[in-house]
Amino acid sequence: MPLLIKNGLVVNADSQIRADVYVEDETISRIEPSIDLAELPAGTNMVDATDRLVFPGFIDPHVHINLPFMGTNAIDDHDSATQAALVGGTTTIIEMICPGPDDEPRAAFETWMGLAEDGANCDYSFHLSVVRFDALADQQIRELVADHGVASFKIFLAYKGALDISDSNLIPLLELARDLGVIVTAHCENAEAIDAMQRRLLADGKTGPEWHEPSRPRSVEASGVNHLCTFAELTGAHVYIVHTSCKAALDEAIAARGRGVNVWVESVAPHLVLDHSYAERPGFEGAKFVMSPPLRDAEEHDPLWKGIADRSISTIGTDHAPFNFGDQKSMGREAFTAIPNGIPSVQERVDLVHTYGVDAGRIDLETMVDACSTQAAKIFGLFPRKGVIAVGSDADLVIYDPSFEGIFDVADSLSKTDYSGYQGMRRKGRAEVVVLRGRTVARNGRFVGEAGGGRYLGRTPSH
Repeated sequence: MPLLIKNGLVVNADSQIRADVYVEDETISRIEPSIDLAELPAGTNMVDATDRLVFPGFIDPHVHINLPFMGTNAIDDHDSATQAALVGGTTTIIEMICPGPDDEPRAAFETWMGLAEDGANCDYSFHLSVVRFDALADQQIRELVADHGVASFKIFLAYKGALDISDSNLIPLLELARDLGVIVTAHCENAEAIDAMQRRLLADGKTGPEWHEPSRPRSVEASGVNHLCTFAELTGAHVYIVHTSCKAALDEAIAARGRGVNVWVESVAPHLVLDHSYAERPGFEGAKFVMSPPLRDAEEHDPLWKGIADRSISTIGTDHAPFNFGDQKSMGREAFTAIPNGIPSVQERVDLVHTYGVDAGRIDLETMVDACSTQAAKIFGLFPRKGVIAVGSDADLVIYDPSFEGIFDVADSLSKTDYSGYQGMRRKGRAEVVVLRGRTVARNGRFVGEAGGGRYLGRTPSH
């Protein structure tokens, strides 16, 4: 059914205009100052967006749904996580495929694809984590890029003995990515240093969640960024640093960019609004806030927001990794190293950025769209199909009420997680109507779409 959105302020990464938007056959076909409903086909649905913002559908470039990790698996499935994404205004996710070191890349891709095909309600694509790099993996990775539209890899410079990649494999992998035109996303820390510090802290009886951050301090993250960028400089590969948490790490990336390294930087919602004091809450409550890299001191918020404002930070994701507090985070009561890492955020991200970025005067609306949608589309080969309100683009649209006021509350979450990392925090603005390829899929915090209506987005390597 055709759709007309009238009287809204259309916000792209480089503009704001008062315009009507007309949608037919899943795409945007007209954007004009005024479109008369009477001129359109009978049955056209109209949404009045007076006093509302009209955003392109938001893209979360860093999501975990199926995540075997630390002896358990993330609690969300593709149905719950993507419903949560949609009601929060996110119409496309890029999920991390995270195989174990003995798993074949093709089998891992097929597993993640099968789960998403059965349950995803929003559009989706994948980053392929490379934790094994032998001759068979090399062959299968090439096939996944060529035949299945996998256009980005993920590597870990952390989690010694489980997910980390050796330097001897890092160089040939980056060379392969360069030759294939694939960008490499990277968790930048130092697996050896973290392992040594964790062992020392546990031996000293420092076992609570408050010791997670001291076991992987800012210097370790900055060192990891420098390490990755050095290898990218040597190979000519394009790299993307995920969940950057502090100024020291950001400065390393900016310095590398100044030397000509092709490097992009992501921050994630938790690092922008939460701080280390949350992980210090008594009664093991701090385990809810254990993620890696860890939450830092509140003084790190301003440099990250400034990096977003001047666009030295390209994207804002979530690193959504949902584990229950009651029966999963509690696995680490005797040792913080056994706490599953992650703070669920896929539903809250857009409102957090609007509340603590736009409404707080730290960034403008165009920067919000750029960081939460457009740059992810450009970096990961989805633009201009996604990430922009333009004629010919997919009709992924968010009619957003910037005047809405409330609080973040686990009772409103569609994720299966039993807590909210943002419980009771101020919330300004919400997605009132969310449209995925011309179909209304969410309204006022409720999922109203077709179950399993998401579509896989194969991508062409563009780096």
